[in-house]
Amino acid sequence: MNTQMRRAAVAVAATAMAVSLAACGSAKESGDKATETSAKKGDDLKIGLLLPENQTARYEKFDKPIIEEKVSELTNGKAKVIYANAKQDATLQSQQVETMITNKVDALIIDAVDSKAIANGVKKAKDAGIPVVAFDRLAEGPIDAYTSFDNEEVGHVQGKALLEALGDKAEGGTIVMMNGAITDPNAALFKKGAKAELDGKVKYGKEYDTKEWKPENANANMEAAITALGKDKIVGVYSANDGMAGGIITALKAAGLSKLPPVTGQDAELAGVQRIVAGEQFMSVYKPYAPEGAAAAEMAVALAKGKKLYPIATSTVDSPTHKAIPTVLVPVVSLTQANIQDTVLKDGIYTVDEICTAKYKAACDKLGLK
Repeated sequence: MNTQMRRAAVAVAATAMAVSLAACGSAKESGDKATETSAKKGDDLKIGLLLPENQTARYEKFDKPIIEEKVSELTNGKAKVIYANAKQDATLQSQQVETMITNKVDALIIDAVDSKAIANGVKKAKDAGIPVVAFDRLAEGPIDAYTSFDNEEVGHVQGKALLEALGDKAEGGTIVMMNGAITDPNAALFKKGAKAELDGKVKYGKEYDTKEWKPENANANMEAAITALGKDKIVGVYSANDGMAGGIITALKAAGLSKLPPVTGQDAELAGVQRIVAGEQFMSVYKPYAPEGAAAAEMAVALAKGKKLYPIATSTVDSPTHKAIPTVLVPVVSLTQANIQDTVLKDGIYTVDEICTAKYKAACDKLGLK
């Protein structure tokens, strides 16, 4: 793990369990039941880690090293993390689950490409005696535990920020809504939270569910929206994440807008933070990755060792297929120009040098970033 990432993990992993939020019940009973039949094992474990794609910077820059570091810490350096990335291919991810079963991993952490499509793979793992932790996205099938951010709250944070940015323009103003992929259950939660804030206050000129979360697809959708609505009629854009915000802003610039409408985002990707510094993107959602990754690692190691999940997971959620899944939910922060210093810089996610390259130095100086 690099120095910045280690600082971030130290800064927030210690409070990982403290920030678990109440969901829909106690995890004590379900957490106990989930491990009753597991055989007791020592530290010499194999933990499988399946991440969904590498288009979004967070997965390999943050999540993978955080989980590897925490698993090592919890097992005195004896456990091994076996990693694979599905590159946004649900079929490939199902094959990767089969490989993990063949490799006889002791527990499996899965961030599903497609939450429904993965259910059969989860069942196969469970049938093979391998407990499964759903990471970041609530997979269907018989999962044993789940950790993510409060995804509906993410949407609320985005919606509130967009209204704040719009001010008087919000009333009756036309916005474009660029949601995430329909295969990602989180996208529906982001949308639900955002619409709870925006409904009745703005007009939805165009709305898209963006295939595979790809920036190029968001770019094409935004070009279509500009053509249909007119570039001067769009007062703001709800973008569900930073990658898509980049594609959206490229389309807005190409349309010749001298002043960009406010655009939301999520994930606090470096490019997104730089656009916020430059005033091109209004906000992102900063999600402290260390406590989420730490929770996934803690639950996977506990399940592999046949230990109880309580008090690691203090709440539960229901998936479309299973009830009362032991859960750790991590809160989020609205990231704007006003709090870059106190969030991603303070937590060591990025350094000033990483953010304030030559292109952004003047804007950084104006904001007093140091």
